[in-house]
Amino acid sequence: MARTREFDTEAAVSRAMELFWTRGYEATSVRDLAGHLGIGQGSLYAAFGDKDGLYRAALERYRATLAAEALRSLDEGGDARSAIRSMLVGRVRIAVEQGGRGCLAANAACERLPEDQATRRTVGDMQDASRDAIADVLRGAAERGEISTRHDPHTLAAFLVTFLNGLLVSAKITPDAGALEPLVEVALAALD
Repeated sequence: MARTREFDTEAAVSRAMELFWTRGYEATSVRDLAGHLGIGQGSLYAAFGDKDGLYRAALERYRATLAAEALRSLDEGGDARSAIRSMLVGRVRIAVEQGGRGCLAANAACERLPEDQATRRTVGDMQDASRDAIADVLRGAAERGEISTRHDPHTLAAFLVTFLNGLLVSAKITPDAGALEPLVEVALAALD
């Protein structure tokens, strides 16, 4: 008779996401994960297959929660410049937490690529979703005359996502929102 799982897998994925985010993939062992989650290594393997399986689940959780929340913030009214500023500043503030843990997706790209194709797909999907959401906001803003039309909205959105990625990595080096937030204004000048 098969044993029933004796732990909440959703909670375990959330806790693993926090550990991977703080320590990184390579510095987090299966033993670390099992201890942090309060489960046996056998239970971890039974639920997730291996460390990679749990890492992929953690990246998916990040995409479904924090990354999705950042994109939803773009729709919270106001003009495009304010919405984009709010999203960028919000991401910086999260990235500087805990001494500069950065962004799980940006960290994953820096640590796991180019070798890990599953991580490449997941992070790439997040980046594409961000670019498309920002492009939609920019397209609408250009139609309303809020921003300049000198740049293609898709290209401008790709620039802002690239800028954000660099900012999130910089948050690991300089975990000071006060030092990084003024850079957002420089990037937003591209909307003029």
